[in-house]
Amino acid sequence: MDDDIQQLRDRLDRLEALHLVGQVVHSTLDLREALQLVLREAVGLMRANSGSVCLVNPTTGFLELEAAHGLPPDAPALKLRVGEGITGWVARTGRPARVGDVSKDKRYFGLRAGIRSELAVPLRVGDAVRGVINVDSDRADAFTDKDQSLLQDLASLAAPAIANTWLYEQSRQKARLLESLVRVGQIINSTLSLDDALEVITREARTLLGAKMISLMMLDETREWLDLRAHVGAGAAYVGKGRLGVSESFIGIVLRRKKPMQLEDVQGSGRYQNASLARREGLVSLLSVPLLYGGRAIGTLNLYTGEPHTFSDEEVRVLTTYAELSALALEKARLYERIVSVEEELRQSERLSALGLLAAEIAHEIRNPLTVMKMLHHSLALDFPADDPRRTDVRIMGEKMDHLNRIVDQVLDFARSSDPQRIPVDVNQLLDDLGLLTRHKLRSQDVQLVRKLAPDLPPVVGDPTQIEQAFLNLTLNAVEAMPDGGRLTIRSRALRQDRRSGRVTHVLVRFRDTGVGMTDEQRRRAFTSLLATTKAKGTGLGLAIVARVVEQHQGKVRVWSSLGKGTTISIVLPVER
Repeated sequence: MDDDIQQLRDRLDRLEALHLVGQVVHSTLDLREALQLVLREAVGLMRANSGSVCLVNPTTGFLELEAAHGLPPDAPALKLRVGEGITGWVARTGRPARVGDVSKDKRYFGLRAGIRSELAVPLRVGDAVRGVINVDSDRADAFTDKDQSLLQDLASLAAPAIANTWLYEQSRQKARLLESLVRVGQIINSTLSLDDALEVITREARTLLGAKMISLMMLDETREWLDLRAHVGAGAAYVGKGRLGVSESFIGIVLRRKKPMQLEDVQGSGRYQNASLARREGLVSLLSVPLLYGGRAIGTLNLYTGEPHTFSDEEVRVLTTYAELSALALEKARLYERIVSVEEELRQSERLSALGLLAAEIAHEIRNPLTVMKMLHHSLALDFPADDPRRTDVRIMGEKMDHLNRIVDQVLDFARSSDPQRIPVDVNQLLDDLGLLTRHKLRSQDVQLVRKLAPDLPPVVGDPTQIEQAFLNLTLNAVEAMPDGGRLTIRSRALRQDRRSGRVTHVLVRFRDTGVGMTDEQRRRAFTSLLATTKAKGTGLGLAIVARVVEQHQGKVRVWSSLGKGTTISIVLPVER
């Protein structure tokens, strides 16, 4: 009778323990807390002296201690390979192990002195073994079939906790990574300098994924070599290793295949070109993803860890997404720098054109008095005797005037522009390109650009380069006329000047600014001569070039302006017939 009562009490204690464990593990998302509770109850119910819960790390594949009871302080540092020790054997086979005397079992791997017997059962999540729960006793043959059954029941209760907490942790990590990607995307896409973009990309990638080192390599112009353009966490040996050949390196394979690739151990891999360097730098695992823009590979982003690591699909997806954002930012920075460079080149071209026109006008103005001087020189008929020194002076004066005349001819020949190349020109397309080329200038001067372009304009006949130069001069002069910012409105529309047929014969392009305006004198001389210019900015050099271009295209240019209210300049060009 007493034995039956004791058995019932033991059974009741076990049921209460299972009920308590079930309540707690389903009410917490703290995996360590849940596992520690399960382990404490298991050790107490089975009168064991110690116990542990080991889980398989999905990235390294090692069994790592997640909960311990009655073990030495250094026990948490334990890492076992699957198959190593009794715990590893259970993880590999998925079967429980009950050992009455561990000293006679070759599989045994001791964590504490004095252990005589051990009971270990697998922790299953779905169909996969995700860990092992162990209890140890200082007594031989300490565990029974009932103990094994109870420990398996506890393991069954722990399995959902493991699954739930892992799902929660994965969701939390995904949310954190997505937030980081959004933040990083904003940062790198707001960076316009190429060097700054490279620095931001590598720095944020390291923070995002907790890497030991990040490097960014880009193709050179020949597309045969990869150059290190940015890095974070790299040592002097890595930085000084030189460029990589696309055809003979692991990272070059990533570039050619346009797909992410990883190496678990670059120090011992024959596929990695700089294994000895990796050992010196302490680099172990590598994930390399291509930088793709428009389907074209422009470089690679490389992530290194300092410990063995198997990159998960989620980590590969995150770094791939990050690389896509980075490639877009790099191309944006490249384009921006190119636009600034082209804008400066066009501005310099405009200055050179103005200088050429100015030289031509100066030469023309010099020729008139020079012609008069030559006529007077000949009319004086200064004929001195051969022994008179003045005869030599007169000869030299004539020669120098002829020399000056030849110089004037050379300047005029050099400055004289060639006839424009007459081809159909899409005016609206030129104005769209103009907006792209000058957006940096407009933004820096706080000038708002408003474009009101009529659709389906017929093409005009002329030289697109010269017409674009005229439009550029008008835009830059308008910006210079608005030192405190303002608005530049560009309109285009068709003109039907043939009343009988209603046919479009010309295209009108109008530039209107809200700048300082011109005086009556400035407006009268705006397009006459560079030498007549009275204002260096806003209504100066570029307008004379505009007038010359329009005249060469058989067009017309007009200006309306008033001080303090802005200026409107209209250009009318003939369409293609």
